[in-house]
Amino acid sequence: MQKPHKVGVCPCCHRTAQLTFHHLIPKKMHRRTFFRKNKRHELDEGIMICRQCHNGIHRFYSEMDLAKRLNSLVALQSDERLAAYFAWVSKQKIRIDAD
Repeated sequence: MQKPHKVGVCPCCHRTAQLTFHHLIPKKMHRRTFFRKNKRHELDEGIMICRQCHNGIHRFYSEMDLAKRLNSLVALQSDERLAAYFAWVSKQKIRIDAD
């Protein structure tokens, strides 16, 4: 059974949508030696964003890039490539499922 999604404003595209949890340090990276120094609560930090922005983030960047360079909301919003994508997403219509 899938967890219900919270409806709110996506901090990336600023649309009201169903939000999903995005780990700022992707789960695949948690066991890598480089990230073992992080405390559990740091590895579990994340942001709630819409599915379309979430998909775009993972489409443009590898898990390692996300973990090392783009591991905060500010870094994601400041990235030129993602900023252009988020601007495009902000103009797209959205459907909110009322399950």
